[in-house]
Amino acid sequence: MPYNFDHPIERHGTDSIKWQHYDDDVIPMWVADMDFRSPEPIIRAMQERVAHGVFGYAAYSAELIERLCARLAERYNWTVTPDDIILMPGVISGFNTACRAFGRPGNQILLQPPVYFPMLAAPKNQGQQGVYARLQRTDYNGHLHYEIDFDQFERAITAHTGLFMLCNPHNPVGRSYSSEELTRMAAICARREVIICSDEIHCELMLDGQRHTPIASLGPEIAGRCITLMAPSKTFNIPGLAFSFAVVQNPTLRAQLKQAMAGIVPHVKTLEQVAALAAYRDCDDWLQALLTYLTANRNYLSEFVNQKLPGVKTTAPQGTYLAWLDCRKPA
Repeated sequence: MPYNFDHPIERHGTDSIKWQHYDDDVIPMWVADMDFRSPEPIIRAMQERVAHGVFGYAAYSAELIERLCARLAERYNWTVTPDDIILMPGVISGFNTACRAFGRPGNQILLQPPVYFPMLAAPKNQGQQGVYARLQRTDYNGHLHYEIDFDQFERAITAHTGLFMLCNPHNPVGRSYSSEELTRMAAICARREVIICSDEIHCELMLDGQRHTPIASLGPEIAGRCITLMAPSKTFNIPGLAFSFAVVQNPTLRAQLKQAMAGIVPHVKTLEQVAALAAYRDCDDWLQALLTYLTANRNYLSEFVNQKLPGVKTTAPQGTYLAWLDCRKPA
């Protein structure tokens, strides 16, 4: 079935945070949501649920939870049980709650800038301090590229560091970390007794046919120290629907996270669950077409920057639909 991703929807006057932030003559690219329609199966499923006409308190959908477990097995060969799943209204809630669950005021949270700005804000929100193991900017085949300095990574950890917040695939530099890189970071965290909270919201937006590796899927010892955050919002263009999920396979960590959520993090509502189920059950053809489209967009941008913007460099993302440009030395 053909999909028309070249037909943007007019969003001025629709209370879009993206399009109302600047004047009408500005093309906003400061927040990551897509301007074409969400997949039709999601729209139909929500319309059918709305037609029911009753919007009472919602129990968690057993069908949805089973679909999440099945998808993780299908895509990553990762065995997750329904008990391991915690539904949340967004990954930002997830990593803020993780800071609250696994640190005390004055503690340190390890991050890898340049990184998604709400992650940088999360430690401060919980009265903690962010410490940084900055990704190292390099040049790879003429593109901006970022690598982990593992010595710096370990030096940044102190006796007061309780949590490492990983972003994989990385927002905004587009890195998809290899199993070797993930294993090495996990080993350092285990040796230094640091819990890992991994934001993997872009895990299904992998370009060039690449496969995402959840850090917790690398083995039970690593999984026992991990909180993994995922969501359909970026992949299926439904960020205005507050749905995400955490995978926490260690029962002690899961109990701590739930306790930190209690009375603060709201329950995931009916329509969000309906949309998530439709996304993960009925939209794989749409997703495959989207990945082809995004790969072509990335290639076009890369070629344009290289040919038309001397002195500017851009990343060639392995995952996400984000580009990161270095404009400090234009010709």
